[in-house]
Amino acid sequence: MNNLPAILVLAPLLGAFFSGLATWIRKPLSFYIALAATAVSCVAAVGVLKQVLIAGIWQYRMAGWAPPMGIELRIDRLNAMVLVLISAIAFVNLVASVKNVDQEIPDRSASFYVMYQLFVVGLLGVTATGDLFNLYVLIEITSLTSYTLIALGDKDRSPLAALNYIFIGVIGASFYLLGVGYLYITTGSLNMADVAILLKDIQGSTAVLTAFILCILGVWIKMALFPLHVWLPNAYAYAPVGFARVVAPLMTKVMVYVMVRLMVTVFGLDYIFNTLNLANIVVWLGVIAILAGAFMALLQTDLKKMLTYIIVCEIGYMVGGAWLGNTLGMTGAILHILNDALMTFALFLAVGNIIYMRKQVAFSSLQGLFGAMPWTMAGLVLAGLSIIGVPPTCGFFSKWYLVLGAFEAGAYHFAAALIISSLVCAVLFFKVFEICFFEPVTDARGHGHHGAATMTEAPVSMLVPLGLTSVAIVAAGVYAGTIVNTLILPFLH
Repeated sequence: MNNLPAILVLAPLLGAFFSGLATWIRKPLSFYIALAATAVSCVAAVGVLKQVLIAGIWQYRMAGWAPPMGIELRIDRLNAMVLVLISAIAFVNLVASVKNVDQEIPDRSASFYVMYQLFVVGLLGVTATGDLFNLYVLIEITSLTSYTLIALGDKDRSPLAALNYIFIGVIGASFYLLGVGYLYITTGSLNMADVAILLKDIQGSTAVLTAFILCILGVWIKMALFPLHVWLPNAYAYAPVGFARVVAPLMTKVMVYVMVRLMVTVFGLDYIFNTLNLANIVVWLGVIAILAGAFMALLQTDLKKMLTYIIVCEIGYMVGGAWLGNTLGMTGAILHILNDALMTFALFLAVGNIIYMRKQVAFSSLQGLFGAMPWTMAGLVLAGLSIIGVPPTCGFFSKWYLVLGAFEAGAYHFAAALIISSLVCAVLFFKVFEICFFEPVTDARGHGHHGAATMTEAPVSMLVPLGLTSVAIVAAGVYAGTIVNTLILPFLH
């Protein structure tokens, strides 16, 4: 029990190693080892959360070396919540995606499982670490595995999408690393808690301002904040379904978590909102991201591509909310990390089911889905309503906090952007529902008819994860107050 933070990260790391070895013995073993490793990680994450709720912040010294010289995993209520989210989605997604992997990349399935686990290691490490340079290394592990997994997808388009992602990703990582370099020059430390103490005496320094701008720019590129989003739509749309389902809900949200961690723990909210006074500019960037993402989604004719632009829109919610400069806005932004991960995961689970049965998700191929795949469509409808912000789904409650924060800060333009984007999302999803329900089913000869579609639902192993995630969307909404009071507000105060 004393080593749960290390087990959390080491389980998928060792799992990746043994999944690779298992390929030489029996190929299907790779999947089962990956499943076991992510399950162990998920159980460890729940154990860590439980311990943090009981005893407070957990400071775990890797190899026994004390900070600031040693690397420390520092887990409080915020990242304990994010760790459970990452490990649970990684585990559930593996269960749902094994058939997609066998269908799309049967010859490279073992490689997929190895890289998948290393991707999870990176995300968990980024979330748990208390060291600024270690954070950079783990971001790069996450990025390198992302490039590889995206390139495994569509043979015609995914290699170019991965290459674009590499170029932008390297720029983002370089900005962050330069910022860390400036922090190290000025403080002589890389431990987040130690740096935070040392920065209090030198907040007026130009080097600290430079470090802050470089670190935040790097993180914004990694999270795809508009207009730094150009890599995201193609990368997520052309990735293998099994990876798109985990990267879409987690990658950008973990980067939002990193931004919040830098703001609250390292630089301090007083420095950001009083000394720098950049809040109004960043809130405007959030507004532009929300509206740009929503309206670009309107132009799409493919369901998967449409969802990638909705992610761009949702990033605007979280960045704008975090920079409103009040507790309500920051609470809404952090709560939306959890809620948006669940909603996006459910949407991509449904998309993966449709792709498995119909091979594509262009709008022109969605006719008759309510009759053919009723359970999958039920999950899609629920997740869509949550994205729109219909209570009691979780999407409503984080938007509510964000709107209240906007009014408290006098940022009425941000509140207006939230409402407009919700209306646009309503148009988008009801357009999809109309095609799936009302448009005539096309037969093999290309003739449309209004008869009942043949029931061709996805396998149970793909429906159960979607069902569980749908329940989680409602549960996160019903217990939103408990989540805020137990996990978010204690972190902020």
